[in-house]
Amino acid sequence: MSNISLETGRSNQKQKTRRKILDTTKELLQQGKSLNLEDVAKASGISRATIYRYFSNIDILCSEAGLDIYTHSTQAIYQKTKELPIIERILYIQNYFNDLALNNEPAFRKYLSIYLKEDVSNKKESLRGSRRTASLKLALNPYKNELDVTVYNNLIDVATFLMGIESIIACKDVCNLNNEEAKKTLAWGLKNILETIFKKK
Repeated sequence: MSNISLETGRSNQKQKTRRKILDTTKELLQQGKSLNLEDVAKASGISRATIYRYFSNIDILCSEAGLDIYTHSTQAIYQKTKELPIIERILYIQNYFNDLALNNEPAFRKYLSIYLKEDVSNKKESLRGSRRTASLKLALNPYKNELDVTVYNNLIDVATFLMGIESIIACKDVCNLNNEEAKKTLAWGLKNILETIFKKK
């Protein structure tokens, strides 16, 4: 088996583990009970040590799980976009995540503030979800072999930067834009990048 296959397998397993932890936490939260990492470990069948690799404390875990309740799966987002031309497909994903951030802005800001207090220097696993990146990879998959590897990877990264709570905060707090101006500015930026890449094809 190639190293690429092994890495893909490990990545998929990590995503499944992370998803199981979040889904279990959501179920516990919906029961209205207070909980800790040990409760999540017992309910999920995943060791507390493993959970700690993904979520270093119960506040981060509960905050992300709470937001996850309102967030569509990558597969659901893909189903909505799969018939669209590629530029419209990516812009739809951006609009979805920017609307999600704006509609749940206080909760996202609270989550981000909790996350930013963490020391992530020694963490083996990401403390944060990667649904934006996963959605973009799924949407761009049919074009992956048509794009230069560097262009493909840079497009995933730049598109991720231009959506979600971090970009919304920069637009509103730094550039002093209102919600609609923020969305339009971010869409303008991503559209120009996409047109530059795909009009060359």
